[in-house]
Amino acid sequence: QVQLVESGGGLVQAGGSLRLSCAASGRSFSSYTMGWFRQAPGKQRELVARISSLGTTYYADSVKGRFTISRDNAKTTVYLQMNSLKPEDTAVYSCVASGYGATMNSWDYWGQGTQVTVSS
Repeated sequence: QVQLVESGGGLVQAGGSLRLSCAASGRSFSSYTMGWFRQAPGKQRELVARISSLGTTYYADSVKGRFTISRDNAKTTVYLQMNSLKPEDTAVYSCVASGYGATMNSWDYWGQGTQVTVSS
């Protein structure tokens, strides 16, 4: 069993930055692919970024060049650095573990989510 706890969300002005953290419990963190989803009101949930156990990354086109996903296996934590934030980045961001696909039910574990609000 893996527990994921997100932190770092909040309110920021457009153009600003936030760093989300996801602390994971469990012994197999380093072997898991980790990811971040987001869901804005009235919109479908979107896979924002993913990082494999070997460090291979994927980004949605909507965040490419602005967001960076990284992991610290020693701290069993995955990060999402978000720069040049836009109002359309406003969403609940959820951390996921042990999966690959673009839908949350293709991942084994997910956190409760953290709210990110970007004001214009």
